[in-house]
Amino acid sequence: MVNNESYAFNWDDLKFFLAVVRSGSLRRGAESIEVNHTTLTRRLSIMEEKIGSRLFDRSRQGLVLTQIGEELLPFAERVEDEMLSASRMIIGRDSEPVGTVCVSMPHGMAMTSIMDDLTLFSERHPDISLNLQFGNDIVNLNRREADVSIRVAYEVYDDAVGRRLVQMSQAAYCTREYADQVKDNAGEGLHFIGWNEPEEDTSAPWLRDSFYPKATLKHRVSELVPLITLAASGLGMAYLACNIGDRHPDLVRAPFQKPLPYRSIWILLHSDLRRTARIRRFVDFLGEQIQSRENEFWVAGTVASA
Repeated sequence: MVNNESYAFNWDDLKFFLAVVRSGSLRRGAESIEVNHTTLTRRLSIMEEKIGSRLFDRSRQGLVLTQIGEELLPFAERVEDEMLSASRMIIGRDSEPVGTVCVSMPHGMAMTSIMDDLTLFSERHPDISLNLQFGNDIVNLNRREADVSIRVAYEVYDDAVGRRLVQMSQAAYCTREYADQVKDNAGEGLHFIGWNEPEEDTSAPWLRDSFYPKATLKHRVSELVPLITLAASGLGMAYLACNIGDRHPDLVRAPFQKPLPYRSIWILLHSDLRRTARIRRFVDFLGEQIQSRENEFWVAGTVASA
């Protein structure tokens, strides 16, 4: 056993350690912080050798912390918080609108007019680069996983600065050919594409509360983009945000309905970054653009006829 009395951690040691804790495996941990798997494994081995004890044990669920690993974790998290706070403080002093803004948003935003806003922003601010991360996982702004987060939610509870930009509407969409089959009979004989509902279920609460309660839940998907693509290919009807469904060239709003209230679009950033010039420019610009087209997102339509 190596004498650990003289051992001192450096930040990289703890960063590698936290990555494995949060991912549960060496490979996923390496991917999460964008380092080579071999490098992370070697650094952890050296760390354990210098400490004189294992930090992780293997289990069926993956790597789990040993007792000394459990005791080390809160110290590592406090060091991480301090490092990130220092980073945000330095970035927050940026007074010139230059550099990179890292933005996270759901996959579905890639199919909206917000992409046009991003292009216009880039044209007007050529010294600012955008690093766009698309995914459905909620990023941690405190850990600088992104500078700005665009969310689609009813409410947000992050310890962050932000505001609700617009409320959205949703409606049932289908192809024009499928719409010709829709009658004013509460959806009897029609099929909907659902979201991960149990395979044996032929309906769901959201369908029973819709304008088509007699329709059948027949197909299921787990992601938004396949849902839109399958609806556009004629597989069935799908509930979509109106700013997405109205924009698709092969979809129309199904007859005999009116749009329903849906989630809101929020824009969030960490409070330490609110005075950073490039981030302030981006947040203000995007907020103004989206709010100027409120009617695109909130559609108060009337019942359509076939």
